[in-house]
Amino acid sequence: MSFSHLDRPVQFLKGVGPKRAESFVGLGIATARDLLYHVPRRYDDASTIHPVASLEVGMDATVVGRVRSKGVIPTRSGLRVFQAVLQDETGMITVAWPGQPWLDRKLRQGDELLVTGPVKFFHGRQLQPRESTVLARAGAEGRERGRIFATYPASEEVPQWVLRGVFERNLEALLSWADEDEYLDAEAASARGLLSLSEALRCLHRPERLEDAERGRQRLAWDELFFLQILQALVRHRATLASPGRRHLRTNALIRPLHDALPFELTEAQTRVLREIYADMTADRRMNRLVQGDVGSGKTVVALFAMLLAVEGDRQAVLMAPTELLAEQHARRIGEMIRPLGLDVALLTGSVGTAERRRILDGLRTGGIPLAVGTHALIQDTVAFQDLGLVVVDEQHRFGVRQRMALADSPEHHPDVLIMSATPIPRSLALTLYGDLDLSLLDELPPGRSPVKTYLRLPDKRESVHRFVETELERGRQAYIVYPLVSESEKVDLLAATEEFERLRNEVFPHRRIGLLHGQLSGEEKERVMRSFLAGDIELLVATTVIEVGIDVPNATVMVIEHAERFGLSQLHQLRGRVGRGAGQSHCILVADPADGSFQRLKLFRDTSDGFEVARLDLEIRGQGDLFGAQQHGRDPTLRFADLLRDEALLVRAQADARRVVESDPGLAAPQHTRIRGHLLSRYRDRLEMFGVG
Repeated sequence: MSFSHLDRPVQFLKGVGPKRAESFVGLGIATARDLLYHVPRRYDDASTIHPVASLEVGMDATVVGRVRSKGVIPTRSGLRVFQAVLQDETGMITVAWPGQPWLDRKLRQGDELLVTGPVKFFHGRQLQPRESTVLARAGAEGRERGRIFATYPASEEVPQWVLRGVFERNLEALLSWADEDEYLDAEAASARGLLSLSEALRCLHRPERLEDAERGRQRLAWDELFFLQILQALVRHRATLASPGRRHLRTNALIRPLHDALPFELTEAQTRVLREIYADMTADRRMNRLVQGDVGSGKTVVALFAMLLAVEGDRQAVLMAPTELLAEQHARRIGEMIRPLGLDVALLTGSVGTAERRRILDGLRTGGIPLAVGTHALIQDTVAFQDLGLVVVDEQHRFGVRQRMALADSPEHHPDVLIMSATPIPRSLALTLYGDLDLSLLDELPPGRSPVKTYLRLPDKRESVHRFVETELERGRQAYIVYPLVSESEKVDLLAATEEFERLRNEVFPHRRIGLLHGQLSGEEKERVMRSFLAGDIELLVATTVIEVGIDVPNATVMVIEHAERFGLSQLHQLRGRVGRGAGQSHCILVADPADGSFQRLKLFRDTSDGFEVARLDLEIRGQGDLFGAQQHGRDPTLRFADLLRDEALLVRAQADARRVVESDPGLAAPQHTRIRGHLLSRYRDRLEMFGVG
């Protein structure tokens, strides 16, 4: 993008200068654009500002007034209290800041303040602010009657009144320069129900109504979502459209016999997702699809049908899992299902012996082995395929981006890619994280599955919880007890797996076979413990969240989660998913301390078994935060303006528009896309270079 007026350093704006500009950097403001996008964090209007005369003891109030007098008042306890008398057109009230005598140097008589806090009684009405802001310095023009007041993120070096003064002197120029950044013409913006960029920013900084500020936010949210989706559409184009597709020939020679041999009927969700997969695989373009489903929704069966479609056309298919144990579980289950078809599946992991490894490598290279399951061992340089038609990646978030792309980027084969995830997330979040993929949802559990019964217990009921666990063990079942920490910590008063393992083994379950599993064990030791639990040699597994994904023990019927208040709802759901995998009734017991106020959200979790609904509640309670963890390279680390729960419709439209733009002009070279390309490079240059797009 060519130089814009908004790229000029903030020091050259009116009222800033070189010295003050250094302080602005602490707020993340280095350029005029940074200042323009430094939008208010709250608004107050006539409906939220209380006249002084209306204040009553017990109210929580927001007041705007002038400082008529001020001073520091000592108390008998030695605490020094700064007090000021605020006056508006209706009256006066004392405002007190206990323990903050230094404010006497900061505030002046005549300053206009906004204060928010409870009204108490202390020798009369007194307001004790949680928050206070200088709106205007003594002698300066104050807040206009009836006008909405905006409060900006500020600092001690750049207080509110300084920011307001800089905006007053520069806002009109900044808004006129914003037109240089506009990439939507008036007709396109109107068709999407959006304001122009300059109108949106004006509404955010100087709204006439609170509704105006929301309309401004929606436009900036659109920009965030649209450019993220442009990036992902370019990645998708590279993965699915720019590379030659593999049109698979469906003969039903394997698909039909498998369908007839299954001892159960496919769910409607499985049938719908398979239609989507078959449509992709029999088309000219490459498939790049994410299948998202809850624990037990039947993802492995769906993946197997897709793999058999590839094999029907004399191509090979592989499934890559993040751990040896999970790969073994997949290979065992797939082997059982395809045995009636006269097929077998090869298992390639780091533990495979030399002779067996040589046999598998020869079979993959010559085409003698059409189906394989493995770990990252599948992407070693020594592995070659005769004709790789489909790659299935399970629990994809546990692989790095480059690991996931290694097989898919094979220049000789250009295979279709099917990614599976058992971590339910809301649709809006899935579109944001995985906008480069087509999305399929397995949102239905097979009939006959008994939902896991979930209970919430206080710590003083721990003994009865242990008695219940013993009852299940006596019935020949197995159980987990999960702790948030590996070892005790001086910083937090929480039970930890290592110490509790010793206590449980010696005092509570001395006659039981107990194992310990946590992330600080070596990979070999973790595999040994999980295999022992799977084989039934361990009856009770004491663990941390290392068991969250990738261990399937049908005989385990009890999951006890200690300090459940320390976990997010989605993580609790993943842990709960470790039981309920067999025919018997299973139980999840949350042991939680109500002191931190978490019981309400834990009750919501207790009463909700749908993983997608749990994930939505989790997003609503915990907020978006850092959505894109270290494994999600190439993603925008924050969404400042977009809210994934309320902006889902905006996101869906942004994705459709972005894909339409990229499909029509993959290089963004057309004149009408010049500014889009400039914005994209400004936001995502390093990501574009990483993915080799743009």
